[in-house]
Amino acid sequence: MGKIPPAFRRAAAQSPVSALLKANTSAVQEQIPLPISDLQPQKRTSQKKPIRKNGSATTNSTAKTSVPSIVFESPNLSDAKSLFNSLVSSTKNAPSDPSFYNSILQSFSSVSSLQDSIFFLNHMIKKHPPFCPNRFTYHILLTQSCSLPDEQSLSDVHRVLNLMTTSGFPPNQVSTDVAVRTLCGCGREEHAIELVKELSSKNSPPDTYTYNFLVRHLVKNRSISNVNCFIKDMRDFGIKPDLVTYTIMIDNVCNSKNLREAMRLLGVLSEEGYKPDCYVYNTIMKGYCMLNQSGDVLGVYKKMLDEGVEPDRYTYNTLIFGLSKSGRLREAKKFLGVMAEKGYIPDAVTYTSLMNGMCREGDALGALALLDEMEAKGCTANSCTYNTLLLGLCKARLLDKGIELYQVMKKGDIKLETGSYGTFLRALCRKGRVVEAYEVFDYAVESKSLPDVAAYSTLESTLKWLQRAREQGLAV
Repeated sequence: MGKIPPAFRRAAAQSPVSALLKANTSAVQEQIPLPISDLQPQKRTSQKKPIRKNGSATTNSTAKTSVPSIVFESPNLSDAKSLFNSLVSSTKNAPSDPSFYNSILQSFSSVSSLQDSIFFLNHMIKKHPPFCPNRFTYHILLTQSCSLPDEQSLSDVHRVLNLMTTSGFPPNQVSTDVAVRTLCGCGREEHAIELVKELSSKNSPPDTYTYNFLVRHLVKNRSISNVNCFIKDMRDFGIKPDLVTYTIMIDNVCNSKNLREAMRLLGVLSEEGYKPDCYVYNTIMKGYCMLNQSGDVLGVYKKMLDEGVEPDRYTYNTLIFGLSKSGRLREAKKFLGVMAEKGYIPDAVTYTSLMNGMCREGDALGALALLDEMEAKGCTANSCTYNTLLLGLCKARLLDKGIELYQVMKKGDIKLETGSYGTFLRALCRKGRVVEAYEVFDYAVESKSLPDVAAYSTLESTLKWLQRAREQGLAV
């Protein structure tokens, strides 16, 4: 989006705003920049025939013969067999490394049906006896059998698992992991659960990583009651949740603002003999901050100390943020001292949280003074810090101070955030400084602070607001 000519802008400052506006677009809502997020830590083409490509080659260590790889783009089994026959018959000293033949099978399986992939594997074994399939060979077929999103049953998966067993490679924990990850990736969580239970009953239970992967996937796509049922069922096979499992669940329920369930899980965690770590407590505290329940944030902090868990930097930043957000600035500043006593130097997140709280309480000048204190102590402010202050100064109608801060931001190439940008534009227009508002718009676009459409939409809605305000005598 190009700049608007200066002459046009000067006219804009003195002309009816309605003449400058285009078609309606929705305004971008103002948002207070919050530092809470900083608290925690090929499209397949179809060909009639398979083709041979020489881009990748495998070299036999003895004969030094280059063997071209095969990339199949057609599901035709007959053509695939012919090409493989041609490859092994025309190549002297064909490699015996199974990985070479596995790559050929994997290429064909990516375009063919499961049945044809099995037929092709049998043909490869028969036509070239030096090729001895290994477990990875059958995992290629297992992945293919699990990767059909609309499949209504596990019949294809069972077919491959039976083939693995008869071929001397009964399913193990790696097989279970391959199947579970592929099924979940295709949205077949119920089949993944069914298969895990079945393999667990046949002495091939998932390992800890697979189990927790499935739990993590389920908490994102199923209700917490369904996840609890799965965990309960797996106990029948001797598989119990560990600290990681509970951490995954607590993190999920906190993100969904179900803090009652988070506290219940915290109790279960202790009953199971696991000691919650600092991350777990920080996660729950962060959840209460999002609900603006500072009293509960302090309660979790005290429980953390009672359990002998040492707070870290994130703990104190979360406390200070939660208390500042709810207007308990005196307590927040007290923890600033506690933080320093524990050896944690306050950072940009710490100070920005305090500034945010002070601006909410109408003390934007005090927040601006805190910026000087922060920089005097060698702590560099970040983009969120400046945007928080700019928003606070504009809301407090301290426009001159806001313009000074904006010039500092512009000099340092600091991007504007949506909330501060919109509020700043409105503050400028309220004082009749429309030309300067256009300059801020230019900076927002040039610095890529916002997408062009969002930046223009905000400017347009601000000008409409100015027109209405002028009609009502509320603006210059």
